Amino acid sequence: MKAVLDACVLYPTVLREILQGAGEAGLYQPVFSDRILREWVLATAKLGPGAPAIAEGEAAMLRATFPRGLVREHPEIEARLILPDTNDRHVLATAIASGADALVTFNAQDFPGHVLAAEKITRRDPDGFLWELQSRHPDVMARIVEAVRAKAEAISGQRVLLKGLLKRARLYRLAKALGV
Repeated sequence: MKAVLDACVLYPTVLREILQGAGEAGLYQPVFSDRILREWVLATAKLGPGAPAIAEGEAAMLRATFPRGLVREHPEIEARLILPDTNDRHVLATAIASGADALVTFNAQDFPGHVLAAEKITRRDPDGFLWELQSRHPDVMARIVEAVRAKAEAISGQRVLLKGLLKRARLYRLAKALGV
């Protein structure tokens, strides 16, 4: 399954790392464009002056890890799309151009179901998407989530509880499925 990752699901580090881990494990194929990655990098500016440079490095790693996931921009597809927010047309165009099955985003209102259905693309909220991957591959997802938790703990130098980590990432169903 191919799934486009909208910038809003790349910005929270924990969520991005779980999505990336699931992609690396072969549970789905992540898809993105340079414009989606630029939006993510720009969004990190509110974290401080050094954050965009860190995000640029992480975006480069994402490109290197998933070279087949990078889709060039398609202005000819964008031009025919009608969405509530014209700034989101490039995301749907990326999904169409790549032949993606799903678009993973928090922004349900920006991607109306009837527009996506006409393109044979399903909008997925990240929690439901990861919950589904967890229900199909529980051992793999448990290892991925634990690795993300352990990394957060190593970076912070403090104990990090999985329940709180997943709650801050708005991954409530995934947390429940993992028993936390």
